[in-house]
Amino acid sequence: MPRPRSLTPAQLASAALAVIDREGLAGLSMRAVAQQVGMSTMALYRYIDDREELEQLVIESVLGAVDTTPPATDGSWQERIEILVHRVRDSVGAHPGVVPLIITHRHRSAGLMRWSESVVGILTEAGLDGRKRVIALRCLLAYVVGAVQLEHLGSLAGSGTEGIADLSRTEFPHLADTARRARAVDADEEFHGGLATLLRGMET
Repeated sequence: MPRPRSLTPAQLASAALAVIDREGLAGLSMRAVAQQVGMSTMALYRYIDDREELEQLVIESVLGAVDTTPPATDGSWQERIEILVHRVRDSVGAHPGVVPLIITHRHRSAGLMRWSESVVGILTEAGLDGRKRVIALRCLLAYVVGAVQLEHLGSLAGSGTEGIADLSRTEFPHLADTARRARAVDADEEFHGGLATLLRGMET
């Protein structure tokens, strides 16, 4: 068998992302990535040990692209946090299929650690410390991951909203009315509004 061409971690991550974008996370496999780069599955094992390592490369590719530089201090701490959260939304939103991998690999992601360090620094400057700071960081992580997942896999413009809007107004008057109003809420308004509500609750 001819010796495989040299592949960098960035090229492997790009190939894996292409598979995920095309087939979803369920389609990610060593075989699929090997086909993407034009080599045999056995040849791919010369570069990477298993799917778990492949997943880690994917997460670093996506989160490593996030600008984690703390925003300028001339804005409020809430505005600075919003900027950091939006950066993650933009990067992950380009590849929503990776969202479950963030939950699995978050503790090993250097990119997410750098982002979290910037967020915690701003929270500290805002006067949040101890348990409040722990909860605030966890809430922000949960929000951005959950919001991106809902935006792409269960958006307000989807069939679920329509189904809820058609529920019996006698049995579910509030829920049905909420769903009908949800039709007019776009993804940006939903994301920004939810984040603003969360940040207001963190004020000391």
